[in-house]
This record gives sequence, C-alpha cells and structure tokens, in this order.
Amino acid sequence: MDNISILSIESSCDETSAAVIKNGNILANIVATQEIHKEFGGVVPELASRAHQQNIIPVIHQALDTAKVSKNELNAVGYTHGPGLLGALLVGSSFAKSFAMGLNIPVIPVNHMQAHILAHFIDDPKPAFPFLCLTVSGGHTQIVLVRDYLDMKVVGQTMDDAVGEAFDKTAKLLGLPYPGGPMIDSLAQKGDGNRFTFGQVKTEGYNFSFSGIKTGILYFLQKNTQKDPDFAKNNIEDIAASVQKTLIDLLLQKFEAAAMEYNVSHLAIAGGVAANSGLRARIAELAQKHNWKSYIPKFEYCTDNAAMIAMTAHYMYLGKQFGSLTDGPDPRLTFEPK
Repeated sequence: MDNISILSIESSCDETSAAVIKNGNILANIVATQEIHKEFGGVVPELASRAHQQNIIPVIHQALDTAKVSKNELNAVGYTHGPGLLGALLVGSSFAKSFAMGLNIPVIPVNHMQAHILAHFIDDPKPAFPFLCLTVSGGHTQIVLVRDYLDMKVVGQTMDDAVGEAFDKTAKLLGLPYPGGPMIDSLAQKGDGNRFTFGQVKTEGYNFSFSGIKTGILYFLQKNTQKDPDFAKNNIEDIAASVQKTLIDLLLQKFEAAAMEYNVSHLAIAGGVAANSGLRARIAELAQKHNWKSYIPKFEYCTDNAAMIAMTAHYMYLGKQFGSLTDGPDPRLTFEPK
C-alpha cells in the first residue's frame, strides 16, 4: 500500500490536536492548549468541550495546510475513541465521523493509552518487541507488555488514583498553580529528596495505589503547619523532591520487577508524567544498571497530541481495523484482555 495518508484527531481532555501521517511519517502535529482551566485549578469538562468546538476546525485546517495534504488525498480519519472526558471525546469523534462520511473514507477509533505507547515509533530510536512500557499520566498508571504494534497486555495498573494525580494534588496542597506536576518537578531539582519520608501502600503483583500516599502528604503538611505556619513555604523544594522520589521509587520498584519476570531488556515510558525529569533520569539509571535499553519520547509526544493517534491509526489501517459511524466514544475504554 503506497501513499497512505491519514488525518487524526485528539480531544480526550484539554488539548485539541490534529496530525497528518503519510506512509508512517508524521507530516504535521498541531496542538491547541486550553488556558482557561488554570483559573479553576483543574480541567472543567464543560469548558473543555466548548474549547474543543472552537479549536477543532482551525487546528485541522492548519494540520492539513502544514502537511500540504488536501482532504481528497486522505485515506482515513483516526480519532481518540477513549478513554477521556465524554464531552471532549464527543467533539473529536463527531467531527471525525462527519468528515470521513463526507469524503467516503473509513474512520479509525483509537485507544488513547495504546497511542501513548506507540508514540515511541514516531521518531528513532524505536524499541524492539517485546518491550515493557510504563504508561503514566494524570488519569492512568499502567505497566504494559508490548508484543507488537497492536498486541499489548496490561500486567499492572493503579487500583485507585493515577500517579499524575498524586503530583498535581501535592502541588495544590503546596499552593502551586495548575498544572502542578511540572512545578513539582522544577522545585524537586533544587531540593533534597531524602529529607522527608512518606509511606507507601503495598499492593499485590504489579498494581499500584496512590490514594494513601496523597492522604499521607496531606496529614504531613497539616501536622507540620500547625507547628510552623510557614513550614511548606520554607521547605517547598525539599518537600517536592521527597514526594517526587517517593512516587518514582514506587513506580520503578514494580517496573523493574516486571521487566525481570517477563525477561525483557527494552524499557519505555509514556504519557504526560514521562516528561518528568526525575523519572526520565531514573529510567536511564535503571537501564544502565541491568544493561537494558531505555526509550523516552520527545516532550511534545509525552503530553496529549494527535501524532500518537495518527501513528496508531496507521498501524490499524494496515491491519484493516476500521470503525463504524455508529461507534460512540467510550470514556472508560480499557485494553482488551489478551
């Protein structure tokens, strides 16, 4: 199959993005970030949906223009099917299906989490199969065994909250603006990660639990603030570093054990939290320790973007995995068990 051109749309949360892929090469990846949520300290679903409606046509027009691909050259339209915010998903999926119907081409519904993993195939170097991927974001924390482009198995995941939520919650408790995860990362680089300790919740297998850690941080701050009202302000760098070290320790303990059990030597991280400098450094150290290879996407492919949706749609197109115009978005979409 030559000259396979696919337009893809990402609208799962608060980024409206469109990308064009041709024969497996990303020609354009346009992202419109919604700034309004900073006023509320978190994503407001209704406002996100409205912003997607405002942004989607200009973003798609810019993507096609940048790629120098006309709509009549497209072979399919990919879109985020889930998981995500229902209203946000509806905007992207409705536009994708209407656009595809008008052009009489197929639609390709993409699993957002699967797409985060396949972001590793946008640029070189690319991991070899099988590899293990730690997928970490504001909504998900998973360890995934990747056997092929579309053959993946979740071997561990969070039982409650995601690690990204733990970062953001800590930032909020410290009075930092949204989004808080990057702020914690920035402060942690100047602090002592061994100064404060926080308990970890023990879970079976390769599953995670972060709700208890969040509660522990809350009580820690309340206790010390009673003694010193300026405790958080005066120790913010060390607190950030200690929280970040605790969370990364928990992630990598499970990740390392899973890699050894499944006998894989290629490790990857994906998702928004994969942009965290501490996690990126520790993954590289873990790989060096065992003489493994580690893979980390560029920053722009860690956060939500349509290039990863397009890459997944490309492989689904090759596998003839098309969707239907009657498919509805699935905000709780999970990996199919393998």
